[in-house]
Amino acid sequence: MKTVKEVSELTGISIRTLRYYDEIDLLKPAKVTEAGYRLYDEKTLKKLRQIMFFRELEVPLSEIKVIMKDSESDNRKILETQKMMLEMKRNHLNGIIELISDVLKGEDKMSFEAFNDKDIQKITQHSLEIMSEEDKKIIIQHYGDVEKFKESVAEGFKNERACEHLIKIYGSKEKAVEASLRSTGNREELTEQKNEMDFIYKQFACAMEHGDEEMSMEAVKRLGESCKKLFKMDNARVLLLEMAKDYLNHSKLEEATEKQYGKGITKYIGSAIYRYYGVESMT
Repeated sequence: MKTVKEVSELTGISIRTLRYYDEIDLLKPAKVTEAGYRLYDEKTLKKLRQIMFFRELEVPLSEIKVIMKDSESDNRKILETQKMMLEMKRNHLNGIIELISDVLKGEDKMSFEAFNDKDIQKITQHSLEIMSEEDKKIIIQHYGDVEKFKESVAEGFKNERACEHLIKIYGSKEKAVEASLRSTGNREELTEQKNEMDFIYKQFACAMEHGDEEMSMEAVKRLGESCKKLFKMDNARVLLLEMAKDYLNHSKLEEATEKQYGKGITKYIGSAIYRYYGVESMT
């Protein structure tokens, strides 16, 4: 048994706070002597450590009291609650860390810069150079000839909203152009990326079926890495949040995606991305 003074010295919690915990029935001492001294045994100290953990996560005392009472006879429930809260804190930090990374790189400056004719020609020409002969034939069949394809691409870059979106994802016009020029267009690489995305979506489907939050967060992380590789970007946070917003707001891809990976998968992925970055759903 330890006295209130000894517990205070051991844990760093003030005597006054320990007395308050007793008053509000959050942490009762194991025994109170005839002289009025509070004594704490190992079981009580274990409970105090759990309270300290929740306080570290800034959980209000009223909520801690409910959690502790509901899980009084089941230590596993408390551990599961603590694990869930740590994951939530980690996910929130994921978003903060990546947001700070964006700011340090200057990617918070999202002022619109129109793509000039030189930029558009550079991107279009590069696309044609890395394109397979088979794809060129498809383009000619669709557009009539290569020149009409170039005109169509140029017209697309006149869409201010689309350009703003592209700049927001890459951080600047220069980075968006650079990413387009770095693309290899290699067929084997594209097949590999397609297979990787298929694996990730199946991972999401499995996580949804079994209610596995850890697997879900791992799938989001892997999705981010895949997008960075596919779109030649340093940080996929903005892109993934845009994807989540699209998925949570009746995406046009919803029907096809759910047909392949299961009903409810698009909203599940969208919510998982929001949880990973610690942001509230914008639905």
